[in-house]
Amino acid sequence: IGHDGEGFAFDNESPRHAVLLRPYALANRLVTHGEWLAFIDDGGYDDARWWLAAGWDWRRAQAIDAPAYWRRDGSAWTSFTLHGRVPIDAHTPITHISGFEAEAYANWRAAHDGVPCRLPTEAEWEHAAQTTAGRVADGNFVESGALHPMPISRARDGLMQLFGDVWEWTASSYAPYPGFRPWAGAVGEYNGKFMVNQYVLRGGSCATPRDHIRASYRNFFPTDARWQFSGVRLARDLD
Repeated sequence: IGHDGEGFAFDNESPRHAVLLRPYALANRLVTHGEWLAFIDDGGYDDARWWLAAGWDWRRAQAIDAPAYWRRDGSAWTSFTLHGRVPIDAHTPITHISGFEAEAYANWRAAHDGVPCRLPTEAEWEHAAQTTAGRVADGNFVESGALHPMPISRARDGLMQLFGDVWEWTASSYAPYPGFRPWAGAVGEYNGKFMVNQYVLRGGSCATPRDHIRASYRNFFPTDARWQFSGVRLARDLD
């Protein structure tokens, strides 16, 4: 994984190196608002079993009971978007969730469905993206004008929504690759200085320019960050 040297890339995408992957599978699409509503309705935000200890402390301290910008209006939920406040669309990818929430949802979903699932590692995500899309990053980017995650227009086999729509939380801490060297000068502080207490997100979002993203691109945020268009895709082990 890592940048292959063709075209521009940031210093944190290099050097390219080998990783050992056990057999794995990624969900072929992103988790939706409708699936997240099921998590809420089942008391997911109120059950400490699903949360990491730090996540549970954060949820309680901040009185978190739903993704960012959600509000319950009567019996229904609405969300404040770049198009104003709108009803929740069950078919669009969930967005504005923290890494803590993504982890809690994965744990709840595994117990609810009886199928072990988890967040993917960044190496799994990049391997899948390279295998599926090669160098083509196609999806709902800022150029579409939607400025919001969009539902799948047509179901198909294989991985969908890998690029665009929402940044996908991974289970990987943001750390230097083996042999990493930050660029010289002030630009060297852009990525290297943040390699602590952050987790990696992949794939870009509906607010990302198409020519800015690639399979090796590493975004990173603290686990409590929710302002970004951040969502989740589940993974599982195959052995």
